[in-house]
Amino acid sequence: MTVQTTAWIGLGANLGERAAALRSALTGIGALPGTRVLRVSSLYRSAPVDAGGPDYLNAVAEVSTFLTPQALLEALQTLEQAAGRERPYRNAPRTLDLDILFYGDVRLESAGLTLPHPRLHERAFVLLPLAELAPERVAPEWLAGVAGQAIERWGGVDWGNVLV
Repeated sequence: MTVQTTAWIGLGANLGERAAALRSALTGIGALPGTRVLRVSSLYRSAPVDAGGPDYLNAVAEVSTFLTPQALLEALQTLEQAAGRERPYRNAPRTLDLDILFYGDVRLESAGLTLPHPRLHERAFVLLPLAELAPERVAPEWLAGVAGQAIERWGGVDWGNVLV
């Protein structure tokens, strides 16, 4: 473990019981060693970007963690696997997708992890929920660039019981 860091994680699912998968993922994230879920955005429904399949449900979680970026990534991938995530091809439909969007102010480029997330500025399903939690991390031109993507706030989800 390292120093305590605030990270923002994008959550998405477009197969199975999507809302239940996201709620379960948030519970799993909060149970990671040295990690707490601080806040969660509203839930959004969005059309797939550069992919086919059913609409996604998406949210962003703000977490506090002592895990390193690599350890956090590995833990998130374990949660994806536990939810039945398969990777038959790029941008395949998925039961759960967890992406580290920002890890504090860390900038990192490695074979398995790039921070900040390299495509976050291209996706309304990331930017709108992220803007709820950390508007200072979302450039106005990014929002303008995704204005044509199909997305809407979805229902009134109470995440209260997954926050510690």
